[in-house]
Amino acid sequence: MLFFKKINVKTSVIISILLFSISYLYTKDTPQPKIMTLGVFHFHFPNHDAVKTEEDDKISVLQEPFKSEIISIVKAINEFKPTVIAVEQTSSKQEKINTEYLSYKNNKFDLPANEVYQLGFRLAKKQNIENIYCIDDFGHFYETINKLFSDSLRYNKFEKYFHEINKKEDLKAPKITSIIDELLKFNQPDYIDSRLSVYLTGLFKYEEEQGDFTGVDFETSRWYNRNLRIFRNIQRIKVTSDDRILLIIGTEHLSLLNHLFKVSSEYEFISPLPYLNTLK
Repeated sequence: MLFFKKINVKTSVIISILLFSISYLYTKDTPQPKIMTLGVFHFHFPNHDAVKTEEDDKISVLQEPFKSEIISIVKAINEFKPTVIAVEQTSSKQEKINTEYLSYKNNKFDLPANEVYQLGFRLAKKQNIENIYCIDDFGHFYETINKLFSDSLRYNKFEKYFHEINKKEDLKAPKITSIIDELLKFNQPDYIDSRLSVYLTGLFKYEEEQGDFTGVDFETSRWYNRNLRIFRNIQRIKVTSDDRILLIIGTEHLSLLNHLFKVSSEYEFISPLPYLNTLK
């Protein structure tokens, strides 16, 4: 009897693998919704990231020549003809975004200096898109990391390590002279890949005790989990094979998200570079 149970289990595993392989190949051969990721800097300079922009180096995207550049970028990306637009806002902001977008469509809302509005709202209106999807998430921390945060002594050591690293690095963002040039740089594959290295040094190497994985667990929660949740939120958007999704998000996210979209059997990844290159 045990022999037959082993045979049945082995056979079941083989059949499952074959069925999965056939399903995967079939999915890859069928039309998939297209997704374009447009990596951006944050137009309103919130300075929430490690790399800060000095006050004197901040630009106003509401003034020339940047205002005209945004119009040109919108015109170029509009050639992608998106049917779905997703932006870097959490689900808690969904109702607010819906209300503001409706007001904007009715010409009753002035767009603030934020890429969600300056790019997302403009493109959505051009394509007469009904809703803009908020897909951001801040990730889920391991309980061990939450305990570190709640212990003032441990957290102070963690924070001190972070500040000491920052002192050694040049974390001052250069002044932007052209939004078009900035987006062209930010969406280059080599640049996107290089940005992931930032998350494999610094706090990633922090150890409370020699040989532990405190820093690894922190970045796993803060960054990797966050981007996987963003990907899952995009999966939750109901689309068909005819849809063309545009995701507008900080370029730091693309090192992980672009990889996920490229290997996914659910989407066809589209680079924004052919569209942005028309602006050269």
